[in-house]
Amino acid sequence: MQFHPQPQSGAPKPWAFPAPERSQLPNGLTLLTSHRPGQQVVAVEINLVAPLDAEPEGLDGVATIMARALSEGTDKYDAEGFAAELERCGATLDAHADHPGVRVSLEVPASRLTRALGLLADALRAPAFPESEIERLVRNRLDEIPHELANPARRAAMALSKELFPATARISRPRQGTEETVARIDAAAVRAFYDAHVRPATATAVIVGDFTGIDLAAALADTLGAWTGSTAEPVKATPIAADDTGRVVIVDRPGAVQTQLLLGRIGADRHDRVWPAQVLGTYCLGGTLTSRLDRVLREEKGYTYGVRAFGQVLRSTAPTSPEGATGAALLAISGSVDTASTGPALEDLWKVLRTLAAEGLTDEERDVAVQNLVGVAPLKYETAAAVAGTLADQVEQQLPDDYQAQLYLRLAETGTVEATAAAVNAFPVDRLVTVLVGDAAQITEPVKALGIGEVTVVSG
Repeated sequence: MQFHPQPQSGAPKPWAFPAPERSQLPNGLTLLTSHRPGQQVVAVEINLVAPLDAEPEGLDGVATIMARALSEGTDKYDAEGFAAELERCGATLDAHADHPGVRVSLEVPASRLTRALGLLADALRAPAFPESEIERLVRNRLDEIPHELANPARRAAMALSKELFPATARISRPRQGTEETVARIDAAAVRAFYDAHVRPATATAVIVGDFTGIDLAAALADTLGAWTGSTAEPVKATPIAADDTGRVVIVDRPGAVQTQLLLGRIGADRHDRVWPAQVLGTYCLGGTLTSRLDRVLREEKGYTYGVRAFGQVLRSTAPTSPEGATGAALLAISGSVDTASTGPALEDLWKVLRTLAAEGLTDEERDVAVQNLVGVAPLKYETAAAVAGTLADQVEQQLPDDYQAQLYLRLAETGTVEATAAAVNAFPVDRLVTVLVGDAAQITEPVKALGIGEVTVVSG
């Protein structure tokens, strides 16, 4: 029997995160495009500078309702007709609101891009905001809130935001509003928020995919280029203030068999030179199943299915912007343990952090983290949607267009000592606000005995 020779791998090809082309339409809409041959599903991301800070007092959640209502009919179609037109294009259209603003996302086969861009433009240019649909969206949102409060991870995140930030700051309150504020929202409030903040002059469109055979300039001129609006300046961001004095808040869930852990504080955002080292050090600490926290709490102790450490940008502005650098990132450790293990798990978690400060990371940990973060990047960005999402994040965070490409180069150059210092500074043992969602009757005394901060119990 004769066997064919075993295939041999070729030499690796150099890769860099795609560089977009930047331009501007006559209506003021900023445009970033990236031609990706072979990507027959085109991704479009629209950044609208309509931050949660701009929501009127007492109407938290109006940005979320407005975002959801963008696809509920236009001056050409009612809600059902608009949905049917999207289906005929084979397109999906989603929108959500977050602290920096509203993001609208479209995915469509390249052959139907022009038609889908027309629908997207209609949704941005002339949303109908019918009262019946707004009322339905408000009811849906009110139905969601009890489920979110019942989710331990979501409840922990709400409690941490409330603890970290002043009560007067929008960022301290639930992103999508509370039952009280959402119940006040009507079609007039949604229309007023739209009129005040949604306009092409302060928006950015990111389009990624295979443009072969598509006259993209003509398609844009007839669709997003026809969108008009005010040329007023966008809302300026306010500085983020936080109190990360070490303390513990227990959200009481009588009878809970598990405790949800969330430890956090705010730190440097992506404009800070320490960010690459912070990303690398945080990954070594708790970025994957083989990271240090999981090795101890999961593999050695068996307390949990997994614990993660991460950095999440809350809001980011360039130091050169008129308001200056007002951004910050949430640095956090999250996981869950069985109730009886709450005290021991926290004790061992603090030991991991203290050992990190005393002994540092190993070169092996650093090398594995670099390989996981940098080596797999080409796979992470195989789809147009992944590239478009990252480019839109860069726009939202006022970062240069080549930021992601430069980040991977800096991650590869970051040494073990630098990554250790960044991780230790990110998670100092005396500056962590710890939120525990669990059975207070069982976990309060063991937690107090650890001496990791004043312990407060609140109702769940």
